[in-house]
Amino acid sequence: MVWKQEYERWLDSDVLEEEQREELANLQSDETELEDRFYKSLTFGTGGMRGEIGVGTNRMNVYTVRKAAQGLADYLQSFGEDAVRKGVVIAYDNRYRSQEFAREAALTLGANGVRAYVLSSLRATPLLSFSVRHLQTSAGIMITASHNPPEYNGLKVYGEDGCQLVPKDADALISYVNRIEDELTVRTGDERELQQQGLLAYVDEEVDEAYLEHLKGITLNQSIVDESGDDLSVVYTPLHGAACQATVDALKQAGFSNLTVVEEQAKPDPSFSEVSSPNPEEHRAFDRAIEIGKEHDADILMATDPDGDRIGLAVKDGSGDYTVLTGNQTGALLMEYILQTRKEQGTLPDDGLVIKTIVTSELGQAIANKYGVTLENTLTGFKFIGERILQAHDEKQATFLFGYEESYGYLIQPFVRDKDAVQVALMAAEVALYHKRNEKTLLQALEEMYEEYGWYLEELVSFKAKGKTGQEKIENVLDSFRKGQINDFAGLIVKCIEDYQQGKRYDIQKSTTEPIELPASNVIKVRFEDGSWFCLRPSGTEPKMKAYIGVQSESLSASRSQLLNIKRTVVEKVETILEK
Repeated sequence: MVWKQEYERWLDSDVLEEEQREELANLQSDETELEDRFYKSLTFGTGGMRGEIGVGTNRMNVYTVRKAAQGLADYLQSFGEDAVRKGVVIAYDNRYRSQEFAREAALTLGANGVRAYVLSSLRATPLLSFSVRHLQTSAGIMITASHNPPEYNGLKVYGEDGCQLVPKDADALISYVNRIEDELTVRTGDERELQQQGLLAYVDEEVDEAYLEHLKGITLNQSIVDESGDDLSVVYTPLHGAACQATVDALKQAGFSNLTVVEEQAKPDPSFSEVSSPNPEEHRAFDRAIEIGKEHDADILMATDPDGDRIGLAVKDGSGDYTVLTGNQTGALLMEYILQTRKEQGTLPDDGLVIKTIVTSELGQAIANKYGVTLENTLTGFKFIGERILQAHDEKQATFLFGYEESYGYLIQPFVRDKDAVQVALMAAEVALYHKRNEKTLLQALEEMYEEYGWYLEELVSFKAKGKTGQEKIENVLDSFRKGQINDFAGLIVKCIEDYQQGKRYDIQKSTTEPIELPASNVIKVRFEDGSWFCLRPSGTEPKMKAYIGVQSESLSASRSQLLNIKRTVVEKVETILEK
């Protein structure tokens, strides 16, 4: 019953505001809700923290934000005066209380002598990543819950390379955060005094202008944009998020002026009142964009998520309607165009490197093989792609060409070290224009790729499991697959089982084991002899487990059948374990 002690500690505290005290008092009869709010501290993981807004140790509020900022201040102080002097840049998106949380983080850092640079109005996440590098700060904080529901908010921490902290660095930071026993007593500074002392500054235009200047280098074939950019009709929705201005400015700067913005979804709105979903992975997020696209006979529809790091595309399907592309399909189209164009221009380097995650389509490997570039896999999470970019650059191992993940995250050029929807909006427009000049839609171009490489199909299934009990159930599922003997599955012969927590790959047919050269992660991946696979992993940001499934064959019908077969078996086995 530790949660009751924590609840009473908060209720008795004299630092809570009256509104917060009333919120807790009104929950006295709801022990289930109180337990969920106080049974643990909001997890500060490798990607920062994210949770529902509210009062409690397991909620996003000013006290949990201060605790995270205090931990970051202590972490930076461990590196010496130079790290403290370089400071931290802070940005925030359109979420409820985002501006307040950004301010509280800055005041906490300042109270510890750490300089804070705050972007004073809404910014997309990639601009925060860029700002860390541009301002040469020691770290960055982004206040965002990405595409989570309106009741969520979060805090992500970036290192001096502009990349989210990888496990080694995140673990060190987490240790400092966890040393703070009482989040209610973390001290903050006075805003005016901190500004006078040079420990708090607001920055805007300098960063925005520098970012737009770098975006000029995204376009690979500017001549076709100069000649025909107006011919491409684009409809864009920011889904009430923070990326609207940057995306519109970037597209128009490049020469894509035939642009229609979904006006009712252009205004930042934390309740997402005019969208069916703020997540471009969900097709209903495109409902209004499709209506406007039909009115304008648009060639391509674009939707960026609330914090502007992910982007979805919808394209003409030949019947007067639009098809929403999956993240894997968009990644394949972008990758093919980048490699093909650079090869034609003579700029494809011998040491070219493309990076994707272990749950992203294997079509990327087929494309890489064709163009003779190296493709590497990382764990799920763009921070691992950013880490590999840094390593390749510092050690002069390879030239980065493209990075992507199936969940609609892509990076074209590494002046940002996180996924960047604004960069991709530019590149997607160029790819669509290129194919339009050749009298093809993006969907037709994709079908031609399938005919050349094979029909690669993928699907994602999510299993929700909220609260403490839900987390235990998810662990049971992964343990069951980890400990079970799997030789055949859904009528398929298992080739190998990859256990990323143990760091081992078990070859079932050869009865051999080899190491996996990636950081430990609670992930299980099963590969079949025919090239199909499925992968199980807990979500890092939401209370659920995800099952990724991928297949490949020489025909669309065969791939669809195989995908359904594996999906049905995975769902049946997972739900059986969850019910236990």
